[in-house]
Amino acid sequence: MTDTIQPTKPVRGCPSTTGNERQLNTTTLIRHAARTHGDQEIVYRTPDGGWDRYTYADCYARVCRSANALRALGVEPGDRVGILDWNSRRHFELYWSIPGLAAVMLQMNLRLGAEDLGYVVGHSKVSYVCVDESLLPLAESVAANSPQIKGWIVMTDKPLDQIKTTLKPLLHYEDLLAAADTKIDWPEIDETSAYSACYTTGTTGKPKGVYYSHRGIYLHSTAMATNLGMTLDDCVMLITPMFHGQCWGLPQAATLLADKIVLPGRYAAEDTKPLVDAMIAEGVTITNGAPAIFQPMLQYIETMQVKPDFSRMRMLSGATEPPLSMMIGFYDLTGAEVVHAYGATEATTLVTMNRLKSTLKKRLTQDERWNLKRKQGLVLTGVDIRILDANDKDLPHDGQSAGEICLRGPWITASYHDMPDSGDRFLEGGWWRSGDVGTVDENGYLKVTDRIKDVIKSGGEWISSIDMENLLMGHPAVRDAAVVGIPHAKWQERPLALVVLRPGQQATQEQLQEHLTSAFAKWQLPDQVLFVEAIPKTSVGKLDKKRIRAEHAGRYAE
Repeated sequence: MTDTIQPTKPVRGCPSTTGNERQLNTTTLIRHAARTHGDQEIVYRTPDGGWDRYTYADCYARVCRSANALRALGVEPGDRVGILDWNSRRHFELYWSIPGLAAVMLQMNLRLGAEDLGYVVGHSKVSYVCVDESLLPLAESVAANSPQIKGWIVMTDKPLDQIKTTLKPLLHYEDLLAAADTKIDWPEIDETSAYSACYTTGTTGKPKGVYYSHRGIYLHSTAMATNLGMTLDDCVMLITPMFHGQCWGLPQAATLLADKIVLPGRYAAEDTKPLVDAMIAEGVTITNGAPAIFQPMLQYIETMQVKPDFSRMRMLSGATEPPLSMMIGFYDLTGAEVVHAYGATEATTLVTMNRLKSTLKKRLTQDERWNLKRKQGLVLTGVDIRILDANDKDLPHDGQSAGEICLRGPWITASYHDMPDSGDRFLEGGWWRSGDVGTVDENGYLKVTDRIKDVIKSGGEWISSIDMENLLMGHPAVRDAAVVGIPHAKWQERPLALVVLRPGQQATQEQLQEHLTSAFAKWQLPDQVLFVEAIPKTSVGKLDKKRIRAEHAGRYAE
């Protein structure tokens, strides 16, 4: 298609008779859930590893108390209130109470280093921070350089006098709620006001602030719910960290429908058993996460004598491309569908979702369907996409022409907060330059082939590190893999592969190079394959290729 909507002043047609003065406020989502589906459950994991539950009505009462308590502390529209917490019920409550006051919920990535986290705190001008007791040491590491913070609100079941910390002034979340009323008059918030803020992980330069609007969150929620096929009968487990891109927007989408929600609290990749057990016990039908958590989950299921029936399960998978072997494994063992998705902090976060078009169901063989699922999917309604060459010229959507992915839409950022020198990341007309390289095929499916900064440039040709990593992880002996370009005097760069083997498995460099020849020419193969115990990851679970390149920069020096 060659048509476009030009970025001019909107044309005013015949005035409508609908209530256009009513704003798309996110507060309406939790109010509706409590009012219409008040008896629906929200299940949450407690710090001791047990499980408890309350209802949307119970939750909403605490949301109202939380908002009244923050208002009593002096939180006003536009103020930033930070959160340092896991996927807990209190975190979920703050998803609604802070933005409901027209304040901004600052999502503080607890996996950032103290320097970057301190920068986020200072740059955002946060006034209060709500912090889980287990994360008090992290909060203390940034407190000394955060004089603008008016108070630290500790979230715990313990009494305040049993909390040991240097943070001052220290307030107690439960005490604040106990003293607050459940009756509240919510403001009618301009829908373009910021609902929350999230900062990029800063792999290149300082973290950049993206401030999401109430309007964008509302529309993003409806798009996610529609494209994922969510209904009132779903049960949603939030595995993606709630501080990471708002858990990909799934909490709001689940609340839109008042679905049953399962909050797993604090967990690690080793905690696959309690996660899988909870999925079975609570009847989870939708979840989200990176392959880094889904892979161990599949390995645990492989050991189970009786395999769970997850035939209604949709597992939204992002951060990195899910290995085909993992997607097939979940389907064969449990009936679950792994839904490949693509997004970014700058995109609130969802851009595409890989669902099979009805027009393709009869045309594709089973193998063709599986290969299609490796792609990032179809853009959601409301999002525009362009593939641009090095001269910013549009490339055809033919599945072959690779260029930079550029996006715009009601939930795609059009700027970074208070960063006037970041204009090179945007194009005229509201387009955001993703920094990702990809193609769009004739059916509209996006395929991300690499990051611009990660694509391997060898002898004037490009080699996709992502495709090579995914093929390596398709080898039965490989658990994890990373491929980077290392400087080379003759060829500019040559591929280096880092591989983590599965427990009890063996493979040689030659065997893995031979495995890659099914999709790569001989000149594209990595010069070396290094077998390592673990591969460096960023704070959001992505491969830390910047660190890998730095550690191995001289490996191919002649």
